Amino acid sequence: MNERILIVEDEPGLLLTISDRLTSEGYNVESAETGHAGFKMVLEGLYDLIILDINLPGKNGFDICRDMRGKGINTPVLMLTARGEVIDRVLGLKLGADDYLTKPFEMIELLARIEALLRRNSNSKQQYSTEKGFHFADIYVDFEAAEVFKNGEKVELLAQEYRLLRYMIENRGKTVSREELLSDVWDYNSAPTTRTVDVHIAWLRQKLEPNPKHPRYLITVHRLGYKFISNP
Repeated sequence: MNERILIVEDEPGLLLTISDRLTSEGYNVESAETGHAGFKMVLEGLYDLIILDINLPGKNGFDICRDMRGKGINTPVLMLTARGEVIDRVLGLKLGADDYLTKPFEMIELLARIEALLRRNSNSKQQYSTEKGFHFADIYVDFEAAEVFKNGEKVELLAQEYRLLRYMIENRGKTVSREELLSDVWDYNSAPTTRTVDVHIAWLRQKLEPNPKHPRYLITVHRLGYKFISNP
């Protein structure tokens, strides 16, 4: 189990309880205690599920959910609140939440809701390849226009960066050596250095990876080369 879950909750005790339990269940857990910090993590990270309290300091859960959906971020959201009014549940769902849990709740019910949302998301996760392009996570590579989009916004790539990315996509799941990349992408018959590949991979990571220091898609295979994984 490698699902990444973000918890945005301002009650320290509840945050610790949920975080410890989810970690013990095998999830990778990150957290924030304010709305602004949580929203920043939503924008910068790539999560499989977000557990979002409504009453947060700085930026409430309704606003976070509305704004992330407005930016094309479709990560499942489970809202937590002490309120029980129907109007709050309806508003949360209208703004893009996928499920709603009222405090206090039993941990077993929270786990069941999480499992259901992750299973639903896994079954519907968009990852497909056509003659026209390839879509994975929040990234779309348009083969016809030779353009790349992240969260619906165009990513400016150098021509060689695009050719390298497309080659890696077409060979996804396969470990590709630096020499093979230099031959097939750069058309070098004899390569003076393999640093060219490393530099371009680093540039692509900076532009496409949620965390370039810990890449999820363009993976280094020690002493062998690189591998593209579209569904880590």
